[in-house]
Amino acid sequence: QVQLVESGGGLVQAGGSLRLSCAVSGILFSLNDMRWYRQAPGEQRELVATITVGGATDYADSVKGRFTISRNNAKNTVYLQMNSLKPEDTAVYYCNAKRWYDSWGQGTQVIVSS
Repeated sequence: QVQLVESGGGLVQAGGSLRLSCAVSGILFSLNDMRWYRQAPGEQRELVATITVGGATDYADSVKGRFTISRNNAKNTVYLQMNSLKPEDTAVYYCNAKRWYDSWGQGTQVIVSS
């Protein structure tokens, strides 16, 4: 059974930082590209960052230079370091693993106050 559990969200002032974590079980983590998505109220879910099995990364234009995705295969965990946060980063953040399955965590809320 695939399980993804996000943590690390919270309330932060604009300009602040948060580090999200996603602990993964039930799959061979090291063989999965991992992704972070976010969904703001009334908006569609959007892809924020991707890290491949080889460690290559890609980011949405809106977060480039501010967010960093990383992974620790020994801990089966993917991270999202978020710096210089803006109110428009407010959303529920989800991690995702997809191969023949498409698995999501329950999400972690990030609120950035102005």
